[in-house]
Amino acid sequence: MKTLMLGNEAVARGLYEAGCSFVSSYPGTPSTEITECVAKYEEVYAEWAPNEKVALEVAFGACLAGKRSFCAMKHVGLNVAADPLFTISYTGVNAGLVVGVADDAGMHSSQNEQDSRHYAQASKIPMLEPSDSAEALAFVKLAYEISEEYDTAVLIKMCTRVSHSQSVVETGERVVPEQKKYEKNPGKYIMMPANAKKRHPDVEARMKALTAWAEKTEVNRVEEGRDHSLGIITSSTCYQYVKEAFGDTYPILKLGMIWPMPEQKIRDFAASADKVVVVEELDGFIETHCRNLGLAVSGKELFSDIGELSQNMVKEKLGAAVQVGASLGENIPARPPVMCAGCPHRSIFYVLKKMKLTVLGDIGCYTLGAVPPLGAIDTTVCMGASVSGLHGFVKADSEANEGRTVAVIGDSTFIHSGVTGLINIAYNESNATVIILDNSITGMTGHQQNPTTGYNLKGDPCTKIDLESLCHAVGIRRVKVVDPYDMDTCQTVIKEELAAKEPSVIISRRPCALLKYVKHPGPICSDPEKCKGCKACMNIGCPAISMVDGKAKIDATLCVGCGVCEQLCKFDALG
Repeated sequence: MKTLMLGNEAVARGLYEAGCSFVSSYPGTPSTEITECVAKYEEVYAEWAPNEKVALEVAFGACLAGKRSFCAMKHVGLNVAADPLFTISYTGVNAGLVVGVADDAGMHSSQNEQDSRHYAQASKIPMLEPSDSAEALAFVKLAYEISEEYDTAVLIKMCTRVSHSQSVVETGERVVPEQKKYEKNPGKYIMMPANAKKRHPDVEARMKALTAWAEKTEVNRVEEGRDHSLGIITSSTCYQYVKEAFGDTYPILKLGMIWPMPEQKIRDFAASADKVVVVEELDGFIETHCRNLGLAVSGKELFSDIGELSQNMVKEKLGAAVQVGASLGENIPARPPVMCAGCPHRSIFYVLKKMKLTVLGDIGCYTLGAVPPLGAIDTTVCMGASVSGLHGFVKADSEANEGRTVAVIGDSTFIHSGVTGLINIAYNESNATVIILDNSITGMTGHQQNPTTGYNLKGDPCTKIDLESLCHAVGIRRVKVVDPYDMDTCQTVIKEELAAKEPSVIISRRPCALLKYVKHPGPICSDPEKCKGCKACMNIGCPAISMVDGKAKIDATLCVGCGVCEQLCKFDALG
């Protein structure tokens, strides 16, 4: 049956049809929907793991037991999972193991723009790179064949434009291979130095065999063109841009297996054209491979290694006419990202800014606390870095920073990698205060459950991690819980904990305002007669509040009635 599918949905369908039985992932845009979609198939066990490292280790364990397994993450998640990834390259697999990684060129929802193809090369693990939904489905099925034939994990590299665009796929039936029996094999699976030394030659031999396979596979294909004055080597979304820009004008070498890449096929293709250009986003990965083969190709001198490409960019750089759309004739006001109306994090950041504290931030929707008018966050690096960084910041200059610095981290992020930083604070005894912003969900990636919510991926009740008990268990004696909507109490508690001469944790607990089960009192009203136009209420950056004719106005379609703005108004104009 033919149907439209998102790229991520097609990956999930490929997992289903390939007989994958076990999925463990951590949500991260643009990869999240893969696991959410595959969880809808009752035949596949699917779970959210606390972080990507755990997820990959879990998936490896399942493949070791003989079930085809899968793990998904975004590009920065692969950093977290790199430790098991590199060693799994040495151990190989039992049943097939496929790892999905989704890059985010253009940084639509990410803190960096790294290129995951380097991980395939560095870990010596093959990587397939689909350019549309149909290939996403087909490549997943192919990945399991490669995995089991060559005794290796296989990376599937997605990206925002493939993950979140729709194209036609033809679905098939689910075929479940016979479960592979686990057989004890210390030399293969116990990676102590003596065994690892023996496995390394196997890895190199496997890469040579896969390079030979890359020469003949149909996923690396030459598409003939009319004009051989130019040949184009490309992959992924850039293939789509090239095809839309030039059709069959120039010959194209489309690489579906991006590592290892073929050698003779590329040489032969280059010999067939007067000039060869590599069209790829981010780093010159394919270009470098071509140059290492001694080929004179063009690439990054034409196309930037920053941001996404486009059809018009490809046309412009290769000398074709660029299509220009009609102008709107007016300037569209900018819409900077902002925390939702009623967001429980907003008031905490207002208090932190009011107190003029240094705030080490973390990854999550609460990172928007860095945006004016709040502007309350000083740093954001990676998952868990706020807690670890706070310890170093305070230890390095305790006289200047104790009582003036806090870390903020979400509940899901704390479980992901913040708890180890808190252990370090307790163990090495820094006078640090950590604020856990507990909104009872994984908010930024679309309301996924996590170990603190009491529900699993499928929405079934499960063990709920108690944050207070966890903090006590790692050695933190001072743990306070506050309601972020009560700003006076929040400020009082923050002052108390900063004044304490020992580590402390403040849990700011209120569910995300967008959760379906959260009941709101309804919008508040503004009284233009009482309003003095002081704009104090504007300092929290709530999208439900605006100034009209010098008076505060509440948008009843946005306001949830949290009451935070009421606490700021000295003239009782809001309520």
